Amino acid sequence: MSEPRLHHVQCLSASGLHRMAYWEWGERANPRVLVCVHGLSRQGRDFDALARALAGRYRVICPDVMGRGRSDWRPDPALYQVPIYVADMVTLLARLDVERVDWVGTSMGGLIGLGLAALPHSPVARLVLNDVGPAIEYPALQRIGSYLGRRMRFADMAEGAAHLREISAGFGPHSDADWLALSRPMFVPAEGGVRLHYDPAIAAPFAALTPELAAAGEAALWHAYDALNCPTLLLRGAESDLLSRATAEAMTQRGPRALLHEFAGVGHAPTLVAPEQVEVVRHFLK
Repeated sequence: MSEPRLHHVQCLSASGLHRMAYWEWGERANPRVLVCVHGLSRQGRDFDALARALAGRYRVICPDVMGRGRSDWRPDPALYQVPIYVADMVTLLARLDVERVDWVGTSMGGLIGLGLAALPHSPVARLVLNDVGPAIEYPALQRIGSYLGRRMRFADMAEGAAHLREISAGFGPHSDADWLALSRPMFVPAEGGVRLHYDPAIAAPFAALTPELAAAGEAALWHAYDALNCPTLLLRGAESDLLSRATAEAMTQRGPRALLHEFAGVGHAPTLVAPEQVEVVRHFLK
């Protein structure tokens, strides 16, 4: 199939119920399920290329995390936190009615997968962490914070896609067609043109992050990482400013002793669109 099916699942948080959208590829009856979760300001259609490549083997599920894409926005920005996203994913897996899943998570999606995989009796069988780990470089957070949540309007999608290309240089080289495919789901109609798909309030918890809070979070994430007992693949853009080489190497030596694969000419984060990137994931999931 060339296009996914859009579904919603009802989730519960402190402010009440909210709907989370998810995109489904492949046969619904397939018990082999792959969940792919996007980065901080992205959405589930980021994984179209990977999902098309794997839909013959898997039922591929690509959620729009709360506040992004087709999912509901929340009235309280404090709800835009990884532990709440993990709870939403537990609800999603209950809807899917499966006991085990494989997981691909890019950046924030990797942290959500890490949080879920570290829980006792976790359903995560295999974990792919795409350019993220327990230690996140603070200058990269500052870089992301410089554009996250800005209320920007664009005359059309071409102008918006050019903006995304400018702030997403770390994604590495893409053809114009590939970039347009990645960019199209990132915009929704707005007065006078288009705007980005996400709630600008997702930037609020991010803006409150200090080096001290980041250090405390790092200790908690290493504790979770060391609790993993599933096979883990760590992908890294060789020029990443978010996941350092030292952190990546440490992840190969502790916890699940991740298998590390680096992509040359890419920073934060590999998009898993290029055939060679897709093949690395496919080979691991075999």
